[in-house]
Formats: sequence, C-alpha cells, structure tokens
Amino acid sequence: MVSRVVAFRHEPDEPLGYLESILAEHSIPFEYIDLFDTNEIPRIVPATHLIFLGGKMSVNDEEEFPYLCSEKELIRRSQKTSQKVLGICLGAQLIASAYGAKVFRYVNETGWHMLHRTDDATGIFAQFPDRFPVFQIHNDTFAIPYGGRLLAYGTAVRNQAFSCKNALGLQFHLEMTSEIIHDWSGSLSRHQQATIARDTPRFIHESNRLCRLVMEDFIR
Repeated sequence: MVSRVVAFRHEPDEPLGYLESILAEHSIPFEYIDLFDTNEIPRIVPATHLIFLGGKMSVNDEEEFPYLCSEKELIRRSQKTSQKVLGICLGAQLIASAYGAKVFRYVNETGWHMLHRTDDATGIFAQFPDRFPVFQIHNDTFAIPYGGRLLAYGTAVRNQAFSCKNALGLQFHLEMTSEIIHDWSGSLSRHQQATIARDTPRFIHESNRLCRLVMEDFIR
C-alpha cells in the first residue's frame, strides 16, 4: 500500500511529468527532493516508494555530485526497508550501478525510438506490446546487474528496461508530456526539432498509456 512517494530530481526541468497526473488521480501524496538545490539528500519523510529521475550528469560523476553515492546507498537499502524503486534514464543507471553493473558512455539516442519487449518479460512488461514507441534522450548505457532481468531492448542501445530485486529501471522517458517534449527540444537542431514535432502526435498517447500501466503497477 502506498503512503508516500519521494522523487529525486536532478535538474529543474526534469519533473515527474505524466506521473504527477497519475499520482493525483489516485490521491497519493508525493514530494520532490531537488538535488540541484540541496546538493545532498536531506532527512527524508518516510516513504513507501522512491523514484529516481533523469539528469545530465553520469552516475560515475560521484566526486562532482557526491549525492549520487547517497542515492545508490538508498537504492541498496530499499530492499531492507521494503520500498519499491523506479528509475528513469539516469535513475535506471543509478539502479544498475548500485547493484554493481557497469555504466558507460555509448550511443546518443534523442527523440522517439521503437523498442521490443523481451519474449520472457515478467511483471507489468508482460502486458507490453511486442514493439512500442518511447522518448529517448541519453548518451550512457548500462550492463544488467547480476540477478537482474532484461525486459525491453532496442536496436542501437540494447539494454532499455530491466528489473532487479525491488527495482524497475527504464532507460527511456515514459513520463513525457507534449509540453515537456517541446521544452526539451528547444536546444536541439532544427532537424531534430522537426522530426520530434512530427513524431510526438503519433506516439505520445501510446507512451502515456504505457506510462499508466507501469505507474499503476508500481503504486499497487
């Protein structure tokens, strides 16, 4: 049962997005920990669910951003405290790193991409279509931690979604809304902006549907 959700935000322009709407519909309280302001994890209000959002840094930048070490420790500790964990983009990489997997610079993916559900996907991903669209913006990728299970894969970047212990990691951004996509696209090239503007009306509704599946399973 959900009593409170705490979301760790690394950038002011990376909110919960569509996840906020779902939490509001279910009358579930949530709190942001804005690490770009605090630069450390303050004493946290007791929470049953933890969400780690995206960010422009690497999970390996622990010297510059020491709170990354604290986040990884929270993820490991969440097993003992019976907290559920969801990681998005940087958040997924934090989960992988927390459980000993390598995170490293790889291929840049920006915009809408098609992914594939693995044949043996479990949990909520068993309800995903064989092929589905997601919004991406990242440079790093990760290995699957020992004991983890790959749930979805891509063509250019294979490891896209995985489960490990009490955590679910998503390399892609299911939380996107059209407004956030428009804001994030402002710094991209004109060609990228045009491509994303063309693709967003085609894919955003399916992305939101899948986001709802994941979130309602997460808070169940």
